[in-house]
Amino acid sequence: MTDERPLPALYDDAKFGIMIHWGPYSVPAYAPHVGRVWDSPITETPYAEWYWNSLKAEGSSVARHHAATYGAGYPYERFAETFKVASEKRDPAVWATLFAEAGAKYVVPVTKHHDGYCMWPTRLSNPKMPAWYHSDTDLIADLGKAVRERGMRYGLYYSGGLDWPFHDVPITSFETLGAAIPRSADYVDYAFAHWEELIDRYEPACLWNDIFMPGPRERLEALFQYYWSKVPDGVVNDRWKATMGPEGMRATGHHDFKTSEYQDVAGIAEKKWESVRGIGHAFGWNREEPDEDYLSVDALVHLFIDIVSKGGNLLLNVGPMADGTIPAVQEDRLRGFGRWLRENGEAIYGSRPWSRATGTMDDGVEVRFVQKGGDLFGHVLRAPEAGPRFFHGLRLPQGCGVSLAGSPLRFQQEAEGAVVYLPGGIDPAPAYAVRFSGAAAG
Repeated sequence: MTDERPLPALYDDAKFGIMIHWGPYSVPAYAPHVGRVWDSPITETPYAEWYWNSLKAEGSSVARHHAATYGAGYPYERFAETFKVASEKRDPAVWATLFAEAGAKYVVPVTKHHDGYCMWPTRLSNPKMPAWYHSDTDLIADLGKAVRERGMRYGLYYSGGLDWPFHDVPITSFETLGAAIPRSADYVDYAFAHWEELIDRYEPACLWNDIFMPGPRERLEALFQYYWSKVPDGVVNDRWKATMGPEGMRATGHHDFKTSEYQDVAGIAEKKWESVRGIGHAFGWNREEPDEDYLSVDALVHLFIDIVSKGGNLLLNVGPMADGTIPAVQEDRLRGFGRWLRENGEAIYGSRPWSRATGTMDDGVEVRFVQKGGDLFGHVLRAPEAGPRFFHGLRLPQGCGVSLAGSPLRFQQEAEGAVVYLPGGIDPAPAYAVRFSGAAAG
């Protein structure tokens, strides 16, 4: 199998999706307040969904918090019991409505995270845990119905590379993470059977595997072929097979897109990619994380535009509370983001990278470029000063028209760039899309 399979345009056009981390780890909802994930040891990670792993590390912040809050002997699986009861209060219609209003075109919930808990009533119980260690209610089906009714596509996340009940030693480094991937025949059969069950039950638009997928490559290729027989325009990410080197993970074998987690991409990527991250520093809800750790609406919009200009999609995570409540700080950001997208979606959805992603104006304001249908869009990343503004290095062809929010603007071409006369009194917004009609080839 090669990478000659073309990327379905639906995925490339979508630009924005929502990931959901929600499970037993949403009950303690705790991780130390340490800032960015890549600045911290694994056992002190801000990822609240890694609670169980951090709990196993003697002396960790989570171990101390757990002992003080629940008692040192309180087992992690008790959180699953509490989650089962709390999760019955969720309202998937409320979630799906919010995600649609935020402008998402696809939604990817976690079906099984590294703690091994399944969010659907699987026929394959985890052999290392009690038989009840999975959801009795089909939380995945309920959400899928609500998502699809609102015109969004529905993908699924599954942790193929880690299942902590199969490996009870704490992961303390990236070296020990590799050693923690279960590779026994019973786990390989279990994980592949889960993916087949998820494909048969839900026919997801995306298979979003995490960490790795143990087992022979031929078996993985057969799984993909089976998937595409069910979902011909489905896509798969790059976290199935990989090698590790000085530059990090390099995916091997077929993948429709690459993934980047809390990391920037310098320029326009050769292959389609997806930036996956939380609004704050965690994926699962962390009650210790203050509001100021969450991206502002302006910062979120700027990040999104930068990603799209470089050929990427943004998969933005939401971490609900155990009872399904989406924390107010997350809802606030999604609603603000959605307001901007409703005004500017034409300059985002269905766009493609231009010959360059970045630019500047003479007053130092940054610009990000995308093209669509022969038109060029320059996303100005803050309110520019009124009057003639110089776009460095921008050459506009004869017959080009320039407009902002549908209103035509006067402009002139100069040797070193284009001068656009911007109006005063522009309403405050995170960014502004200047349209250069017919200029995409410039």
